[in-house]
Amino acid sequence: MLEYKGYQGAVEFDYDADILFGEVVGLRDVVTFQGKSVEELEQSFEDSIDEYLKFCEELNRKPEKPFSGKFNVRISPDLHRSLTIRARRENRSLNQWVNEILERAARQ
Repeated sequence: MLEYKGYQGAVEFDYDADILFGEVVGLRDVVTFQGKSVEELEQSFEDSIDEYLKFCEELNRKPEKPFSGKFNVRISPDLHRSLTIRARRENRSLNQWVNEILERAARQ
């Protein structure tokens, strides 16, 4: 995964065209890049991010930021209560406890 200015790019290889290509992930806007070599791909990725930021500035529009680190989850009040109690038993805030659980799940 490529990373530049807080943006990440997923990379694939097109065997037929013999080219590396990718897309910036986590945006509703579509930002793509490509290259024949790793160096060319990396430069294209950075150029695409810079062009995206410049384009947004020209439109006086705030660029999207991928993955703010916040998301809302709707759960039942009973589950909310149970999770809060469990977190307190482990001397954690609900946020800390859920974050630890999600980190473990993401590593599996």
